[in-house]
Amino acid sequence: MSAWMYLFVAGLLETGWTIGMKFSEGFTRPVPTVFTVIAIVASMWLLARATQTLPIGTAYAVWVGIGAAGTALLGAWIFREALSPARLFFLVLLVVSILGLKFTARS
Repeated sequence: MSAWMYLFVAGLLETGWTIGMKFSEGFTRPVPTVFTVIAIVASMWLLARATQTLPIGTAYAVWVGIGAAGTALLGAWIFREALSPARLFFLVLLVVSILGLKFTARS
């Protein structure tokens, strides 16, 4: 698997564990807590694998960006959080920034 694929999956898992924290209700519910902890460990491990090849600044920014965009979108979908046109605009801007980092990075 390529470093970029590790990083992409790590970002998706970051989205998963942030949503998992909401479902765990402060780590008081066992099943969501276990899912959240597993997702955190897997996400960090994949991020570490990606940074063996990719620059740390790029990898971290992309990881956080995927997690932030994914969490915002899932938060709107699952928890009915507000998703105004302005928020959508900035999420699109975030995704464009992530793509820009990917296509300008040396690996």
